[in-house]
Amino acid sequence: MSTAYLNGEFAELERVHISPLDRGFMFGDGVYEVVPIYDANPFRLEDHLERLQRSLDAIRLRNPHSQSEWAALLEELVRRNNLGDQLVYLQVTRGVAPREHGFPTGVPATVFVSSKPWSRPGEFLTAGAITRPDNRWQRCDIKSIALLANVLLRQEALDGGASECILTRDGFVTEGAASNVFVVRDGRIETPPSGLQILSGITRACILRLAEKAGLDCREVPIPVSSLREADEIWLTSSSMELRWVTELDGQAVSDGAIGSTGKTVLALFRESISASTKRGTASS
Repeated sequence: MSTAYLNGEFAELERVHISPLDRGFMFGDGVYEVVPIYDANPFRLEDHLERLQRSLDAIRLRNPHSQSEWAALLEELVRRNNLGDQLVYLQVTRGVAPREHGFPTGVPATVFVSSKPWSRPGEFLTAGAITRPDNRWQRCDIKSIALLANVLLRQEALDGGASECILTRDGFVTEGAASNVFVVRDGRIETPPSGLQILSGITRACILRLAEKAGLDCREVPIPVSSLREADEIWLTSSSMELRWVTELDGQAVSDGAIGSTGKTVLALFRESISASTKRGTASS
């Protein structure tokens, strides 16, 4: 039975209860983060907490904790659960208030943190994907808990025997339903640029830094949908999947359907970064 945290108290997850009047339940009025834990060490926690701050600023909600307080909270939760590798979920909502659309005043935020066991992804994971129009809202840079559109798009992929849905808007790729997208063409690595239409992933940012440091040609550029059809490699990245190859897109093989060498190189760099950070005991470099 795992331990969770709610508004200042640790308790068994099954005993944690949130009011039905919480604005997260009523309106999806809140944001969240997912932090991977390697050998009891949070990976790039500072980056995750900075993104949490950006999301909170975007929805005009004061951060209930400082970075050091968040770090201490996660450390204690990880210690109590003693799960080794795990995924920690932080969720902050605008709190409990009568059901009115306008922001309530004098209401404390709801802070909920939980974790679950996590098996690190295998060495070379592959996925099938479908493409669909991006019908979500215009602020996808906010890590909002209101994920119904993403849920429906992912389920459409699963219903069709695929693992992910790659989204497109005005003829260009945005991201996956729960992932970022990379395309490799002629040895050049491309990913859609940061902005309002994508959630800039922590794994995505890490891969961009590692690729640049290794001297690889890696760019943030608009990616036409046609580039997906012509790609040598397509990757999906996220904190939970790390890097996964798309070997089939809309029922057609990507390139020759094999796992590409560029992705293998980048995945090795990413895994080395995790290993080096974990050995230092911080997993945040």
